[in-house]
Amino acid sequence: MKTVKPSQKARNKRSGYLRVKEIMNEKHPTIYADELATKARATIRDLSLRILPAIGENKKILGVVTRGDVLAISASVSPIRVKGIMTNPKHIPTADDDVTLTVKEMLRVDEWSVPVVGSANDKIYRGVLGLENYIEAIVKTSPEKLAKPVSEIMSTSIVTCTPEDEIDQIWRLMQRKAFAGLPVIKGNKLVGIVTQKDLLDAGAALPVFESAKGRFREQTKVSSIMKTQVIAVEPSIKVIRVAKIMVSKDIGRVPVKNEEGRLIGIVDRDDVVRSLVK
Repeated sequence: MKTVKPSQKARNKRSGYLRVKEIMNEKHPTIYADELATKARATIRDLSLRILPAIGENKKILGVVTRGDVLAISASVSPIRVKGIMTNPKHIPTADDDVTLTVKEMLRVDEWSVPVVGSANDKIYRGVLGLENYIEAIVKTSPEKLAKPVSEIMSTSIVTCTPEDEIDQIWRLMQRKAFAGLPVIKGNKLVGIVTQKDLLDAGAALPVFESAKGRFREQTKVSSIMKTQVIAVEPSIKVIRVAKIMVSKDIGRVPVKNEEGRLIGIVDRDDVVRSLVK
């Protein structure tokens, strides 16, 4: 009688060991380091990407381009190449690495998405691992780990902005503090949210906006680009509901408000994952 050996994935699941390659996004787009930086900006904007891996002709990973990097491009037409704005990844896991150890390292270096390579020696690009991939895997396989209330994991030290703040100032704040998004408050109540994606979609660039001939000739207010249809939850909601929202809506943070609509906290992907691996 022929013995059928269980697959590696099945063995991994039984032992609680999950490899990066089992949940990473193998179809995540890339860009060559010699291509124009404006192409990277258009790709990140049009595909709603958080990072865009930069590769060489042999598909070796050379760097990554982030939303913050492309927001620093000060003109719609620029000769700058990707290699002129890309940065070195803070962590590059291999496809066979342990997922839990990998996300712990991602939290340590404060990265929500990282490029994945075949091996540490060849550095050949294989895909991208995001914290959302890990959250989705836990929702599917171990939902009981997300049963605690949001109040136990939310951050209560919140940096906010108002509808009247100038976009240029908010951009600089995001760059300085490494924020990807800020809740918008008016009269102590949550009225919206503004993210790097909103800035990118609106055409924002440093040091102000596009040049005098560009789209923004004067300072523009946060109210002109913020999202007002904000998904927010109450502190008693279970973390799994927030996790499902993050995955299904592809959003990085969910504000927490009380019954009066006052902002009392915020939960982001970092908070969810940290609660799972601490």
